[in-house]
Amino acid sequence: MLVNQNLRLHRFFKFTWKVDILMLLTCLAAFLFDKYVILTYTPVPTTLPALIGTAIAFFIGFNNNQAYGRWWEARIIWGAIVNDSRSWARNLLAYCSIPVGSDITPEELRFRQRRMIMRHIGFLYALKEALRKTKDTTWAFYLSEEEAKALKEFTNIPNAILDLQSHDLEQLQKDGLIEGFRFLALNDLIRAFCDGMGKSERINNTVFPTPYLYFTRVCIWIFIILVTMAFAESSGLWSVFFGWVVGFIFNVTHLNGMHIMNPFSIDDLPTGVPISSITRAIEINLLEALQDEQVPDPMVPVRGEYIF
Repeated sequence: MLVNQNLRLHRFFKFTWKVDILMLLTCLAAFLFDKYVILTYTPVPTTLPALIGTAIAFFIGFNNNQAYGRWWEARIIWGAIVNDSRSWARNLLAYCSIPVGSDITPEELRFRQRRMIMRHIGFLYALKEALRKTKDTTWAFYLSEEEAKALKEFTNIPNAILDLQSHDLEQLQKDGLIEGFRFLALNDLIRAFCDGMGKSERINNTVFPTPYLYFTRVCIWIFIILVTMAFAESSGLWSVFFGWVVGFIFNVTHLNGMHIMNPFSIDDLPTGVPISSITRAIEINLLEALQDEQVPDPMVPVRGEYIF
């Protein structure tokens, strides 16, 4: 996610240089075609690109609106995961108690609580890597060696971690370490984590309707050609520059929406939801709740520009 209000020039050109060159070549070809072919028959009326541009603006506005909706929904989902994660650690530490006559020691209870909280951090890292389709295994660090080895056989590791959490929570109730209503509260949090995971996967795996993107892109290029040809008679070679300016505005506006359409991806323009930073923030909160001595530092923006 970009945290700086302005794009650095090198990133700006890295984002647009390919389409800029292609637009300039297209505008030059359109100018030559209009000058040596079209003018022999009839000039292109200036009202034609004006009408088409209005229609394309509606298409781009719709696409960008839907893209921002996906991005904002992803941010809401992970905001809920932050709150539920804090509640998970708080409730585990506060709700569990050793009943009278039990042979379970405070050290064993503390071990179980810590294991479930650390395992939740592993769940967050596993979910983050699954959404970004990377092969990082940071999640394994927060699980026991036996659990990590067994989970590598699963296709959906975050879901498998939640299964382990449910089994441990059930065992806490069987051992009398947690009462019925408090058990339900913690079980509701596991269900909330599963909901957040499923919603994130839905956004990540749902492809934006191809016809909207394809025809919007095609219409933009037709529009650029017509604008250049419409200006060619009155502006001469300057029509190439004017066509590029108009096309730049439409293309960049369209590309901006396309880059936030997949909110969990990492690309040349890091505009997605910063789930790495969010995961680190949750990890810090949970380790502090455990009074752990080794608490990592928060992630800082890269060159003061963006965070992942």
